[in-house]
Amino acid sequence: MLGEKTDVQWLLERLESQGSRPALIWDGQEVSYTALVTRVKGWLAELQKHSLTPGTSVALRGDYNPETCALLVALVLNRNIAVPLAPTVKTLKEFLEIAECDALFEFQGTELLGVTKLSPATQHPLNTWLKEQGVPGLILFSSGSTGRSKASLLDFEKMLRKFKKARAGSRTLTFLLLDHIGGINTMLHALTSGGTIIPLTERSPQSVCSTIEKHRVQLLPTTPTFLNMLLMSEAYRQYDLSSLEVITYGTEPMPAATLKHLHEVFPHIKLKQTYGLSELGILQTKSKDDASLWVKVGGEGYELKVIDNILWIRAESAMVGYLNAPSPFNDEGWFNTGDAVEVDGEYMRILGRKSEIINVGGEKVYPAEVESILLQLPNVTDATVVGRPSPITGNVVVAKVTVREPEDVSALTKRLRQFCRSRLDAYKIPVAVEVVEGRLHGDRFKKARVG
Repeated sequence: MLGEKTDVQWLLERLESQGSRPALIWDGQEVSYTALVTRVKGWLAELQKHSLTPGTSVALRGDYNPETCALLVALVLNRNIAVPLAPTVKTLKEFLEIAECDALFEFQGTELLGVTKLSPATQHPLNTWLKEQGVPGLILFSSGSTGRSKASLLDFEKMLRKFKKARAGSRTLTFLLLDHIGGINTMLHALTSGGTIIPLTERSPQSVCSTIEKHRVQLLPTTPTFLNMLLMSEAYRQYDLSSLEVITYGTEPMPAATLKHLHEVFPHIKLKQTYGLSELGILQTKSKDDASLWVKVGGEGYELKVIDNILWIRAESAMVGYLNAPSPFNDEGWFNTGDAVEVDGEYMRILGRKSEIINVGGEKVYPAEVESILLQLPNVTDATVVGRPSPITGNVVVAKVTVREPEDVSALTKRLRQFCRSRLDAYKIPVAVEVVEGRLHGDRFKKARVG
């Protein structure tokens, strides 16, 4: 039996209140909030037609467009458990089983390729519990870069609460994928503030810059890896990016050299670090200044503490739990983020994942620090630092780089090590260098740190 109906109706009322303002730009055309609401109501009827009642899990495979955004809003209003999946998802069958999906809606652009009805073999106690609360849910899968993807079950109504307060909207590029906590946050922030969502057909420096120029984008939420690609490509020189007011970056540590270069290229754009996790939601942040990696993290509903240089967080909006792993919360509700941090008064600097720290003879090496130095080396366009086992020191540092022009590997290694000697402690200097063809990141534009 469903619990008392939770108030998510305000979301529809907020969208309706925006009237003829543009909610999205799609295929070069503006889609008004009125038109979006019509689509939302159409999807509500479609859910009813397929007997997808409140509490059932519904997967949506696609990227941002008027139909996928409208369906996601409809799933919230219908109090379903939404399971957004990227078009590139490689483990579809496994994810559908873990999420106990009752249906899958697959899109190619705005075209609905089909609706597949499914029969979940089991009912996870957490899914059952959420259904009994009468609230909409959200299931997000981690990227699985350090092992098996974890399925986080969130209370969608709790996630929405922070958007109830009306804010000024921006013309926003949706760079982060729809299956990512940052992507969902971007979409909700834009739509609840009367902003305009501007989807991308391709996530390349040229496409991003072209879209910013064409549609006068004000806000670009992205990753440090992509921003480095943008700087190395110099695509920004070919386009008018004067409309851009804010660049937010997160999901991985920002190399200091990349941030410095970014600030030099875009001195009038506000650069803001973001911080969030699928398990906790997106926290409020305030960077010390545009060129600083020091940031205040927290906000209403969040408590923070640092134990042995690792950040722990307790959140009102924390997930209900994992569907395929034990609860990560301690008895008092604290979550170990696994992020190593330095603290200076109210500010902290995020050094990277504890699991990615390289232990060299008892000394800690943070990959982002070394990568920041390597990115300053002429001809190097990207760099990823990993640890390799060593019988003497336990691990040694190895650098994987991409280069602008072909270069002899032994000459590059010698030049790189010489460059690092005056800039890094000896144990942090890469002992070997691999030149990689292609990219050093995955589909989510995050470093792929595999040894």
